[in-house]
Amino acid sequence: MQRAFAYLIAGWSGYFVMALELLGGRALAPYFGSSIHVWGAIITVFMLALSLGYLAGGAWSRRTPSLARLALLLAIAALCAVPVALGSDALLDALSARLADPRLASLCAALALFFVPTMVSGMVSPYAVRLLVDERAAAGAAAGRLYFVSTFGSAAGTLLTSFYLVLYFELATLLWAMIAVSLLVALPPLLWRPAARA
Repeated sequence: MQRAFAYLIAGWSGYFVMALELLGGRALAPYFGSSIHVWGAIITVFMLALSLGYLAGGAWSRRTPSLARLALLLAIAALCAVPVALGSDALLDALSARLADPRLASLCAALALFFVPTMVSGMVSPYAVRLLVDERAAAGAAAGRLYFVSTFGSAAGTLLTSFYLVLYFELATLLWAMIAVSLLVALPPLLWRPAARA
């Protein structure tokens, strides 16, 4: 059960990050356009946040790792995206009005809106690897499978969001749905308690 949920959480987290990145482009476009500069700002923020998340997740996994804590990371990442779903018009209006350079403005907007949920999401994969590794000899294989699942989830999030979902649903609707799925995936591990050994 623990292994299955670790893979599920990692796969969904990968989906969540890439879908959030694509929706971030949609959110910023009305204010700053959709030029290569805007996408460069978004990608930079996501890559930086993920890299720091990987470091933090690896460090945190050394302290009594558990499936519940892994699920908690997923839930926290989802809750950190709530301000984006509630509407970020006031922030984006202020940035577009006060910063003349759209490159700087889009970078600041991406940092403010997406850095924290992406960084917390980045903590998921290294933490999940720690849960899946039983012995050093199997570490490489476990990490390979985990990152396969996570990256496959990222590809699914990219394809489904960009090809289909944005055609039928509003930005806020998609964000709320992603937050809800994250919380539903995280709930069973948070509530489950292993039976005590006799």
